[in-house]
This record gives sequence, C-alpha cells and structure tokens, in this order.
Amino acid sequence: MADNEARAREDEYFWRKDQELIAKMQRAAAAEQAQRELGAKAGLNDPEVVQELAALGFTTDTVDLLPLMPLIQVAWADGGVSDAERQLIMTLARSRGVAEASASDRQLSTWLATRPDAHVFTRSTRLIRAMLTSPTASQANMAPDELVRYCEEIAAASGGILGMKKISAEERALLAQIATELKSRKAE
Repeated sequence: MADNEARAREDEYFWRKDQELIAKMQRAAAAEQAQRELGAKAGLNDPEVVQELAALGFTTDTVDLLPLMPLIQVAWADGGVSDAERQLIMTLARSRGVAEASASDRQLSTWLATRPDAHVFTRSTRLIRAMLTSPTASQANMAPDELVRYCEEIAAASGGILGMKKISAEERALLAQIATELKSRKAE
C-alpha cells in the first residue's frame, strides 16, 4: 500500500511538472507569434528591432502610433501639450486610421496627458528610421520629410504671443535633431 501511495505521489509530481513545462512552452510560442505579428504590422523583419519595439510597449494594436512619436515629443518640448497641439495630433491620428476608443487612441491620450520618458522618444526615432528604411516601408505611410513637416506644424501650433505661431529655440533644436535622425541612413 505504501508503495502505491508513493508511486501515486510521484506520478502526480511528474504530471504537474509536465503541465508546467507545457504551459511554459505555450507561453513562449504565443510570445513568439505576437513578435512575428508585431514585426509584420510594423513592416520590420529584424527580430532585435521588433523586440525593442515590444520592449517600448508597442503592440499590434498600438504600433500605428510609432510614426507619431516625434510629434508627441515636439508637443512636450515646452513642458506641456497645448489644446492646439493635442487637436492637431488627434486629427493626424484619425487620418491615419486611429479609431476613437481603440487601444491606439487610449495610448495616444495617455501620452498626451503624461509625458513619456526621454528614452521612449530616442528609441522610437531609431525604430521609425528602421521602419522607413525597411523593404516594406509602405507600412509607415509617411516619409521623413512629411514627419518633419508635421512636427513643425505641432511646434507652431501654440507658440508665440497673440497667436503669432513662433517656434521656440528649444523646439527648433528638437526639430533639427529629429530631422537629422529620421533622415540618417546609417545603421545603429
């Protein structure tokens, strides 16, 4: 009888270990599939670049926001996002297919209310450049010059006194930096 109980406990132990291993393998397969889907939606084939995209919190539901990151960065350049800047960014987002109440819309609203960390902007710019220079660059639906033009519009949206649309020195420096980084063809 004791041998049967010992054997039953042993069988149960190994059955639980097998179940844990199966669950771990299923999670790994699901994560790998999610990475492939994210890369496909972003038009990126490099697994390291896709992993960095995921590490920044982008998902297949929010990766369409990646090209908007420089605009968000410019909007935050003077310490806060004005109503005019928010409206311009939301209008562009809607024109790019970001539906109201979608995951992308909620994420964008969060970024417009709470400034993302500086490293998010820096890493996003590199990822945008990778997206724009990838063989499937059509995913971005935006050229570097177009992104820079939108950034300039955001910078001018609430600058100056009496609505004169003056761009601050900080915003000009940031615009120059973004333009240089987006147009750079060198590999990181």
